[in-house]
Amino acid sequence: MPVVNFTPAFMATGLVCPSDKKKIEYSVADEPGLFVECRDSATAIPTWYLRLKNGKGTNVYRKLGTVRTLSLIQARKIAKQVRAEHFATRSLEPKGDAPKSEMTLQTFVTEHYMPHARMHKRTADKDLGMFNHRIAKRFGHLGLQAISRHDVQVFHNELVQKSGVSPATADHHLKLMRRMLNLAVQWEFLEKNQLARIACFNQENQLENYLDSDSVQRLVAVLKSHPKKVIALLLMFLLSTGARKASAMNAKWEDVDIANRVWRIPASASKSKKIATVPLNLSAVWVLETLHTEGAKGYIFVHDRTKKPYSGIEKTWYSVRKLASISDKVRIHDLRHTYASMLVTGGRSLYEVQTILSHSDPKITMRYAHLSTKTLQEAAGAASVLLAPNTTPALVQ
Repeated sequence: MPVVNFTPAFMATGLVCPSDKKKIEYSVADEPGLFVECRDSATAIPTWYLRLKNGKGTNVYRKLGTVRTLSLIQARKIAKQVRAEHFATRSLEPKGDAPKSEMTLQTFVTEHYMPHARMHKRTADKDLGMFNHRIAKRFGHLGLQAISRHDVQVFHNELVQKSGVSPATADHHLKLMRRMLNLAVQWEFLEKNQLARIACFNQENQLENYLDSDSVQRLVAVLKSHPKKVIALLLMFLLSTGARKASAMNAKWEDVDIANRVWRIPASASKSKKIATVPLNLSAVWVLETLHTEGAKGYIFVHDRTKKPYSGIEKTWYSVRKLASISDKVRIHDLRHTYASMLVTGGRSLYEVQTILSHSDPKITMRYAHLSTKTLQEAAGAASVLLAPNTTPALVQ
């Protein structure tokens, strides 16, 4: 709903419905609830309405008249009268349930947000952990409408200044709160999201650690001999496919076609929520064949004892990393970056890397552009052998 100043010029020419809409509402900037509705019809006349709240906290609308019969001054006067009558009538009504906007954030998250998030987000439990750890202590007891834009801005700043979290993590907290209130608006618990457009820090925090060829060779040697055989093979599979950890840990035999060297990641296990197809190189095929469970059903990488997928492999990764003399800054996710770097330095295009890694946005793949530039420079350097040093190149005839 556009909020505009109802100047004489706007009243004369601005009250029209855009061609791509069936109707539009123009809200009077300094008169809460008062607006003009314009419809996409040759016979429709722009009409004044007043939006009010009933005892249950939901919107009700009162038609005041058309712009032909009421000027802005007249519409304001009638709106004040209708508003006064409305509140007088509400004061006589028996007290019922509190308006939805008075529902606490804690109740909203527990009863509404989390059931929705668990249906639509694989990271729903991460949202809950973030909320319980910091947000609930500060805002959980407040009604949705009582959450102040200024207080949230202060909270956002203090996460970095006092709590010591990174700017990116602070932004995650802010985005989660904005998302919650956006849904509160969508579900008519709130009329508007008071946290909209609070600026994030947007600090560049992409961590990329690429293993050089020597480090890769040491890593492979350790993985082939490590006593935690299944986890070691899982790590080898990550290095061989560039897959995300969660996708590999939840991979199933039914999604693998070794004969055609293809692994199909279903939408339910893909970060993009779309089906992804990963080509399997010889190293990845070797991993699958080494498991000796080809043709089996269920998950590919399972615990020897429980026969269920691993819930965490970080502890084994720390051991592998130490044995391979790899920096403790290198994360499991950096195996994905290393795989991408091997593709780029091997001469593959950024488009091919984007496709293989299932990046939804080419901008994500562009982080590897500097590796591509290095490869091109090396390729260009090959031409320098044609030019003898300390001589002037001859012109090509």
